[in-house]
Amino acid sequence: MRVDLFDFELPSELIALRPARPRDSARLLKVAGGALSDHVVRDLPTLLRTGDVLVFNDTKVIPAQLEGRRGEAKIGATLHKRAGPRDWWAFVRNAKRLKVGDRIDFSADVSATASERDEQGAFLLHFEGEEPVELMLERAGRMPLPPYIASKRGTDAQDLSDYQTMFAKDEGAVAAPTAALHFTPELLAALEERGVLTETLTLHVGAGTFLPVKAEDTADHKMHAEWGRIDAATADRLNAARATGGRLIAVGTTSLRLLESAASEDGQVQPFEGDTAIFITPGYRFKAVDGLMTNFHLPRSTLFMLVSALVGLEVIQSAYTHAIASSYRFYSYGDSSLLLP
Repeated sequence: MRVDLFDFELPSELIALRPARPRDSARLLKVAGGALSDHVVRDLPTLLRTGDVLVFNDTKVIPAQLEGRRGEAKIGATLHKRAGPRDWWAFVRNAKRLKVGDRIDFSADVSATASERDEQGAFLLHFEGEEPVELMLERAGRMPLPPYIASKRGTDAQDLSDYQTMFAKDEGAVAAPTAALHFTPELLAALEERGVLTETLTLHVGAGTFLPVKAEDTADHKMHAEWGRIDAATADRLNAARATGGRLIAVGTTSLRLLESAASEDGQVQPFEGDTAIFITPGYRFKAVDGLMTNFHLPRSTLFMLVSALVGLEVIQSAYTHAIASSYRFYSYGDSSLLLP
């Protein structure tokens, strides 16, 4: 499909620079069968049914944004996929000043060597020393806020908690599964009282997910792979819930992409551990997921293509037109939507 079909104009003042407080006070646009209705996130228990399952991503964001030097040259690096205990693939700023074999000093005691370069221009960085890389990143790195936020303000201490979901426990993401940022213990308790079930899986979100699509046709776009896991017990519970009429509602496009990657053709969720580079565009037949809670996405992005596939391009265009006219807040720290095809 033509990528320009997924374009739209967004007033810059609707890009949220901070999350709503409390988290579950964010607005929520319900899109069901083409009908639109305005709510807030804490209304969620009234919008779901007993037996429905909300599926969360428990990945934890690491301080993956690094600034360093190779000699006199300034080098910026955003880690996006782990390749080994001490090795990370990274998107590099000022890459023309870096070649394979060069060493980058990120701080007095954190350095890495560029050991490989791929065909897209990303570098494989090998971190020197024996200390766990996670501890090194805590000292030398910062939270990798999306560029549409980072270009308007600096990262600060508040982002350390704001850009982490309440479910975060498995370190490895370089971007937050932002749909789950809206949840609070109080909201989870209300959902439990309603009879809505919750499950977790792990997908380490990579920065490649949020890259703009530069191709003119979706067929020419190559997705970056991300690592994910669904254990056998979780898969069994998800299948059992669906067999008794419960709907699987993915909380975030990351949960949705992993569920669909793990699903067999008959819709059964299988245990899964490994990489996925699934690219969902209109025409895709969903196998495991019955709905999606997600924030509002960038124009021409793979995520906007995914939500177009779920509810239809015309429906999602109508929903986004309504959201813009109603001053919903967009992107990672913005408001939410509940998509029920």
